Amino acid sequence: MTSAAPDLPPPLTARRRVLLTLRRRRRGSGFWFGLAIELIWPFVMLFTKLGWSGGERIPRTGGVLIAANHVSSSDPLFDTAFVISHRRMPRFLAKSELWEVPIVRSVLGKGGHIPVYRQSARATDAYKEAVAALERGEVVVFYPEGTYTADPAGWPMKAKNGIGRIAVMTGVPVIPLANWGTQDFLPRDGRPSLWPRKRVSVVAGPPVDLSAYVGKPRTRTNLDGATAAIMSAVTELVGKVRGETPPAEPYDPASAPTPAGPPEPVAEPPAAS
Repeated sequence: MTSAAPDLPPPLTARRRVLLTLRRRRRGSGFWFGLAIELIWPFVMLFTKLGWSGGERIPRTGGVLIAANHVSSSDPLFDTAFVISHRRMPRFLAKSELWEVPIVRSVLGKGGHIPVYRQSARATDAYKEAVAALERGEVVVFYPEGTYTADPAGWPMKAKNGIGRIAVMTGVPVIPLANWGTQDFLPRDGRPSLWPRKRVSVVAGPPVDLSAYVGKPRTRTNLDGATAAIMSAVTELVGKVRGETPPAEPYDPASAPTPAGPPEPVAEPPAAS
């Protein structure tokens, strides 16, 4: 695996953080999701060296599907901050078990997020609700791997083809998103590392070219092809942020199962001289 200098976006300046706090999107969050954002926002902005780029690639209007890698349970915090700072309000697909947790179910339910009922008769509900949200012009954030990556090195693993199905069905722009450093802020032990501040990067790439699949029969081959194209774009972004060449083939937990969870924290790259 070859290495290069990580292509990290510069940390947000203090002035930029203040402006984002004043100007970020608030409308459409719902009371409980809006309250959660207000409470968590200071931790995201003050206790990390947060940097991002590519937000201008998120269309200002219309349905948008954001496909992101998943290395930490804090990913939705930073992805929410990224999206609302670029004047949109995200809706997340989240496992249905979270709707059974007091307060959390209010945040998710009133915020317009979408429960995923895995291994049940309601498994297709999330797909239908995601399509409906996109047709209403919403931004839907999707973690195609379905859980934290199980790849020992933290690379995106093989995705389920649900995102390919939604992308082909709706034809909306699909924006790849790379998260890196979130696993240092909130590692697998679940205890946030607030000091020293961790470098967190969120990078959006250009829309994925799915012209070979959109409008074509929704066969397993086409859905798998669309999903692979999306994950390839996500993985390429992660590689640039890490300054490393991704594996030739994504890790497949079905063929080499390991306990799921975020990768171990990695050392922060040295500052450029």
